[in-house]
Amino acid sequence: MIFSATASVSETDEELAKQLANPVAALISVPFEYKYDENLGSDGQGTRDTFTIKPVIPFSLNNEWNLITRTIIPYVGLDDVAPGGSDRGVSDIQASFFFSPKEPTPAGIIWGLGPILQIPTSSSNGIGRNEWGAGITGLALKQPGPWTIGLLASHTWDIANAETEQSDTFLQPFLNYTTPNAWTFVINTESTYDWEEDEWSVPINLQVKKVVAFGVRRISFSAGVRKWVTAPDNGPEDWGATIGATFVFPK
Repeated sequence: MIFSATASVSETDEELAKQLANPVAALISVPFEYKYDENLGSDGQGTRDTFTIKPVIPFSLNNEWNLITRTIIPYVGLDDVAPGGSDRGVSDIQASFFFSPKEPTPAGIIWGLGPILQIPTSSSNGIGRNEWGAGITGLALKQPGPWTIGLLASHTWDIANAETEQSDTFLQPFLNYTTPNAWTFVINTESTYDWEEDEWSVPINLQVKKVVAFGVRRISFSAGVRKWVTAPDNGPEDWGATIGATFVFPK
């Protein structure tokens, strides 16, 4: 059954902010995020806009286990990556399924593990791979006091007789600090290693988030910058930016 114990109106903003810092919290949320990157293409004049919806829906399996579903639906716009050209459309959708214990370990570790599925919804190969993929994803974190420290990881392979081989590792170590008035300061990376091309993509993200109440509805707003440490040939360079809003659904 789907969780009825989502964000309670009795929870403090600080408690809600700490839950939002946990990707496998038993919390129904719908994050919207926009990212801007530049200096793409052979001449470094290209830009990329990425608008992503990431609904998170938990299910209670029994008294001990949850299933947390996390779907990433990206819409990508490319301008002047190929000189004088542009391309826009939905990229590949990724759906992750985390089987997670309802209680942390005795050491306070919260974890989840399960499959990940890549769905070929790209409007073109320039926007995404547009091929079926599957693999495994996992997460472990700890929340001592105001801190959230953790790692989200996955590996995806091509399946279903894909035309091109895929073997991608994604790593997202993260460190969050949440204040009593529900400000959260975030540093993380969203690093991808392409084993077929032997290439890293590594942006470092710095974000500030704030939970704001609108009556019984609470929304977490975010803004930040990102610095590209390394990227594939013709990939983004230097600085980018991100803004977002996460809608939380109370019971």
